[in-house]
Amino acid sequence: MPYQWTPAPGTAPRTCLILWPHRSLPRWGFVLFIGITCAMLLVPLLALLGTGALWGLLPFLAVAVAAVWWAISRSYRSGETREELCIDPERAVLIRSNPDGREQRWQANSYWVEARIYPKGGPVPQYITLRGEGREVELGAFLSEPERARLITELTTALSHARAGG
Repeated sequence: MPYQWTPAPGTAPRTCLILWPHRSLPRWGFVLFIGITCAMLLVPLLALLGTGALWGLLPFLAVAVAAVWWAISRSYRSGETREELCIDPERAVLIRSNPDGREQRWQANSYWVEARIYPKGGPVPQYITLRGEGREVELGAFLSEPERARLITELTTALSHARAGG
């Protein structure tokens, strides 16, 4: 699961939820993929060694490898998003760290915070929001649909425990 409770909901007066996007390709897989791509592109070039056609194709192949490198690197940057929701009997604070380094912060009295799920009509199915102090903010839009469906029950439990005073 690309989220974690610390400590578990209902076990302490303060609980935090940390969410991050799922990365299906680890860093070593990225290196391996680029290496295999380069090797496979070089195989046809072996037949062109010593000809002028080699120099005609080489720039295009280099651009193709650079484009794949750029696209995967950009995907990794978007995966640096992180959301942290801390709930205690007095406050619920959500901090979203964006890939560009900016932080967005939302807080409300945890007694009045309401977790909502929109099965349809949101940007993603099973869209989760937190509502409090006149604002509604999204939570975990990068999670998969089953993960969001599971998270809403855990989130509702954590908010209930906070309302009860820990």
